[in-house]
Amino acid sequence: MSTFLFNETIFGPVRSRRFGVSLGINLLPCNRKVCSFNCIYCECGWTPDGSHGAGDGLADPEKAMLELESRLIQMANEHDLPNSITFAGNGEPTLHPHFLAIMKKTVALRDKYAPKARVTVLSNATTVNRPDVFEALLLADNHVMKLDAGTEKTYKQINQAASSYVFQTILSNLLLFNGDLTIQTLFLRGRKDNELIDNTSDEEVEAWLGHLKQIKPNLVMIYPIARDTPADKLEVISHEKLEEIAQKVASAGFNVEIF
Repeated sequence: MSTFLFNETIFGPVRSRRFGVSLGINLLPCNRKVCSFNCIYCECGWTPDGSHGAGDGLADPEKAMLELESRLIQMANEHDLPNSITFAGNGEPTLHPHFLAIMKKTVALRDKYAPKARVTVLSNATTVNRPDVFEALLLADNHVMKLDAGTEKTYKQINQAASSYVFQTILSNLLLFNGDLTIQTLFLRGRKDNELIDNTSDEEVEAWLGHLKQIKPNLVMIYPIARDTPADKLEVISHEKLEEIAQKVASAGFNVEIF
């Protein structure tokens, strides 16, 4: 199916149910995806071979921050400041080698022009155990981390991570936040390469809930597929099923929202 890439470094603002008026930052190339995952549902499409790490075409830190400042000044003049400055874009934002410096500058610009805005990072948690990345993430207000599976088998099926990122490492990385994070999970079922994939089964949901009980997130966001996906045999999970899963999350003592 068709997918899309963000074609700007600073994009939006978009009006997001999750984050309100959100001004986006894409530190990755505007013409290709760079990610440590190769999720079967990713709106940006498949991760090209060799694009699991940094490379050519990443955003220039100085130019990106000048553009962010310009956009914030414009929004201030229009009396429409963002509720969130959100690191997202064409893959995994923390793979940018200057992520810490960029985060420090982003926080400074937020404090100067939009002090009520929250700095948000959407991440797959693969790089959290790097000291520079973790330091940068602690500067953000919202740490929104992906956890799409309860078992290693389903993690491999859905996220198709680069070989160095094992499931247990992801779980250990999420524990480093001591509960100061949001977990986001996309639920799906379907087939790829004639193999059944389903993270909504009782076994998967119970294992996933077990991880949540260890991670202790302040919020759990759950989703169905909402956009085109690179794998073409995936099913959109019904709202009724998501409600059933959400009730289990709430019963376990967590705040949960369905999107």
